[in-house]
Amino acid sequence: QVQLVESGGGLVQAGGSLRLSCAASGIIFSINTMAWYRQAPGKQRESVASITGRGTTNYADSVKGRFTISRDNAKNTVYLQMTSLKPEDTADYYCKATAYLDFWGQGTQVTVSS
Repeated sequence: QVQLVESGGGLVQAGGSLRLSCAASGIIFSINTMAWYRQAPGKQRESVASITGRGTTNYADSVKGRFTISRDNAKNTVYLQMTSLKPEDTADYYCKATAYLDFWGQGTQVTVSS
């Protein structure tokens, strides 16, 4: 099993920044890709960014140039640095770890006010 705990969400004004963290524990050696997803009210969950064990990153077009995903393997933690936040970034943000299965965290809420 892999346990994921997200933190760092909150309320921020448009144009502001937040950094989300996702700490992994459990059978962490089996984790390859880690990713951030988000789900806005009434919408489907969507991929935001991902990072492989080798550090290859991928971003949704809507966040390219504004969000940065990074990974600290020594701390078993993945981060999502979000800048130039927009009201449309408001959502619950979830961390996912891909090992022999996909594991999900409980989510952290991000609210961007206009």
